[in-house]
Parts: sequence; structure tokens; C-alpha cells
Amino acid sequence: MMRTCLNKKNLQLVPAALKKIVIVGCPNVGKSVLFNKLTGRYVTVSNYPGTTVEVLRGKARIEGEEFEVIDTPGMYTFTPINEEEKVARDILIYERPSLVIHVVEAVGLERMLPFTLQLVEAGLPAILVLNMMDEAEKAGMEIDIPLLEKELWIPVVGAVSTSGRGIDELKKRIKDYASSPNPDRRAS
Repeated sequence: MMRTCLNKKNLQLVPAALKKIVIVGCPNVGKSVLFNKLTGRYVTVSNYPGTTVEVLRGKARIEGEEFEVIDTPGMYTFTPINEEEKVARDILIYERPSLVIHVVEAVGLERMLPFTLQLVEAGLPAILVLNMMDEAEKAGMEIDIPLLEKELWIPVVGAVSTSGRGIDELKKRIKDYASSPNPDRRAS
């Protein structure tokens, strides 16, 4: 089913823009693997305008709705220190995502959480994905995901992107969160 909107200039129906999901996180946390799990083979690689920085874009059908998914270059903070981080930040600011998925390595949660807090403080609708949960479990870590959700006021999903663990739950949370009519979409 194609969503449409009325073009007021010439009074015809035109396809509405897809809701955007932007995937962010430090390098090597599994952003691209997650991107591939969500989009399958529908991928476009392009350089961000005015740069040599590559940005992956694709489409995903999640729970019957189509989304544009954008895999950004790695970033550690909302304050960029290099061209890749600037591109990622500009995408967050100027592309107006319906949802931001912050992917973190579960074993490095403590050092990666400040960026999650920056996203929340910036008012961006975010889901936190604790990737590589298998490695955290092997290290004897126990992460109380419901408590983390309660403290952050955003959805949190545990995952192992390489095996697909947690992807179905993430898709459900994406659909619920991105479709919420409530402007204050914090997790309950």
C-alpha cells in the first residue's frame, strides 16, 4: 500500500516521503550488520554531498510499513571531531528522522551511554540496541533491560545482529515507536 499526500500546487496525489530510521553508534558495534538485517538487499551506497564520506541507504518493510533506513558513519558524540562524525550529525539534524537507533556494544554500555543521553536530551526519538549480548553474557554481565528502559525513558532491545537474535523484537519496537501519535514517545 502506497502512502500518498496531496500536492497543493497542482492538486494531484504524490507519494508521501517514507519515515526515516537513522542508525548511529561508534565504529565496529554492528551498525552495518543491523542495517543489512533490516533492509536485506535493497541498498544504495552514496557519498554524502560535498564529502567523500559514504552513507548507506535502503528500504525496509517492517510490520507492513515501509521505511527508509540510513546507516551513518561511526560517531562517539553529538559534537563532531572529524568529517565522518559531522556527516552523521548533519543527517540527524537535517534529515528529520522518525526514529534513531543507537547501536552500542553491550559490553561497552557504560562508556557508550553518554551518547545515548545526548540523543535523548536533543529530543530525538531513539531506541537503544544493546548489540553483541552474547559477548556480554560470556563475560558474565547481566544487563537489566527493563530497568534501563525505565531510567532512559526510551525502548531498549538486546540483540546479536550477526545471528538475528533480537531483530524481530526490534522490528516490533520500531513499528510501535515510529507509529506512536504521542509526541512524547518515551518508553513506559
